[in-house]
Amino acid sequence: MTVDIRVIRAGQMYRYYLRETVVGDGRRPARTPLRAAQEQAGVPVGRWMGPGLAVLGLTAGEEVTEAQLRNLFGERGRHPYADRIEADRLAKGESAKKAFKAGALGRHVTVTGVDFVFRPQPTIYLLWAFGDEETRRVIEAAHEQAIERVLEWLEDEVAVIRYGKDGIYRVRPPGGLVAARFRHYEARSGRPLLHDHLLLSVKGQRLDGKWGSIHTTALHENTVAASALYNELVAAEVCEALGLATEPRIVTPGRRPVMEIAGVPHELIRWTSRRSDQIAACLAEPEHEYVTAVDDDGEPLFLPVVSERARAKMNQIAARKTRPPKQKTQPLAQLRAWWKVSAILTSKVAADVITSLLEHARAAAAAIRARVTATVDVALAAVDVTATVFVMNEGGRFHRRHLLAEARRYLALVLLGRRRDPGLDEEIVAAAISTHCLDITEPTTTIGLLADYRLYTARWDLADLPARPRPPTPAPDPDRQPPADPREPAALRPPGQDAGEWEIPRIPLQYDRAALAGAVLREKLRTTTATAVRGRAYDVVTHQQAAMPEQLLAPEPADPEHDDQEPEAGRPEAIDMTALRTLRESRTDMEALDLTADRLRRIQEAATKMVNDSRARANRHTAPADADAVRPDDQQAHRPQQPGPHRGPEAGH
Repeated sequence: MTVDIRVIRAGQMYRYYLRETVVGDGRRPARTPLRAAQEQAGVPVGRWMGPGLAVLGLTAGEEVTEAQLRNLFGERGRHPYADRIEADRLAKGESAKKAFKAGALGRHVTVTGVDFVFRPQPTIYLLWAFGDEETRRVIEAAHEQAIERVLEWLEDEVAVIRYGKDGIYRVRPPGGLVAARFRHYEARSGRPLLHDHLLLSVKGQRLDGKWGSIHTTALHENTVAASALYNELVAAEVCEALGLATEPRIVTPGRRPVMEIAGVPHELIRWTSRRSDQIAACLAEPEHEYVTAVDDDGEPLFLPVVSERARAKMNQIAARKTRPPKQKTQPLAQLRAWWKVSAILTSKVAADVITSLLEHARAAAAAIRARVTATVDVALAAVDVTATVFVMNEGGRFHRRHLLAEARRYLALVLLGRRRDPGLDEEIVAAAISTHCLDITEPTTTIGLLADYRLYTARWDLADLPARPRPPTPAPDPDRQPPADPREPAALRPPGQDAGEWEIPRIPLQYDRAALAGAVLREKLRTTTATAVRGRAYDVVTHQQAAMPEQLLAPEPADPEHDDQEPEAGRPEAIDMTALRTLRESRTDMEALDLTADRLRRIQEAATKMVNDSRARANRHTAPADADAVRPDDQQAHRPQQPGPHRGPEAGH
């Protein structure tokens, strides 16, 4: 994700934020005023933002002072001008207790806010680091505009003030949210990393004028959807302003692709990822300890392969262990000059490419936009989004926020850097819920009745999809290497290698299976469009052109030597294997699909079986006596199933 979140507690404002974050993650000299420390560090001053500023006597874009931060975030949620308010009350003759209470915003709280960290994709801040002043201003403006849009969405759709017994009442903050934004230019490694810290106050005013606290759990739950919205918005604004386009790239095999600016060499991204290399090098030892750990009886404590959850935990440990100390910050002009020289010397990218990076990106964008038509089919998008969310969530149970985050990722993948119509993500989610999702909510509390906490599962049965292989459970042998394939026995230790040098196997990632589910369901939809879904046109060709390599857009030329031959009899393949193999071999914007030969075979077999089963069921239900048969001209004629546990292969996991 490119949006991180962490809780701000009152003591942290003094120990961390006022000493480091407000001065560009540097080290603020003791007894140095905030403005002077920011000038020495070469970072801009903090700025207030949010519609709730008017109630507090602040204006958007106004400079953030140390006293205001201390009162709102460090003193358990007091008014930013609490010192002035308290002094005025004391001057009027009020008691010290009443004067102090007048400067409070409701009850004191320990958690005074949350820290959202917004950073664009690496290719965007590389263009910002190596581009001219105009490019830098355009990217920073797009970055700020995307942050404002995300803050508006959080205010309108996510943020709630809870009050009453057990927080039974929930209301949107009518006055709006209040946040302070601080800009940083570099990472701990000294490499370019444009990012902003958005310190969002939890204080909000209700309709009755009383002050309450924003529910931080709701902010945490919607961080993925906020990150997807920010990625989509900042990429679209940068691409439209600079004439660029995005393309999917694989960072980790088996994970979902990330959208990056086309034409920016991947070696430059590797040049900025020194921390990732350090973390990866530190993971070898804990992974080996994980797969070889045994209890007192010699039984394995964990699985002999590394699961994704275990790897994430170890990744956090390795990140803390290899975290370098913060360096002294430098002015931006000096940093940009140093970055360019360092990239030319150490990134293995030609100097002319680095100095003219924007022109290379524009040339790649022109090639993509000349052959790709960005068209979004809401019906097909609902299929893809629901299939991915269903498979990615354990047990196939999910909430609306999961669909919304996936819909925004889908739009970024299909539009390739173009702006979309407002509300298109919500339209896809509504289509997915109404057509492909089953509400299985069994509310036992008031919160279960809210739309954001309704529980869904898919209407399909994906039993035809190949299940993930389960890892074996025998105790690891110190003289045997863990198998590369979980279904294979452990191999003998290679001569001359220690146990720590073995390659630790990992459980296959769920996104592979999610991509397979989407392909099968799209194929089923395509094959049944002409006969079973009349009156509802799914423009499959236009949808596929939105991210199709050039060699697949034109029809394949006929072979003149065999042009007079009749086509072979029999049922055609459910999937065009030739097109998919060509898709796999292409290294353009569909590179992220990574369709291996084995996966192509599984897609074909699963799709063929699903189509045959569908036709067999259709033949059985054509009898007039079947009153519950699905009418072919009405897609909504399916009878809703009763809420209950899903009967798919993921049930109970």
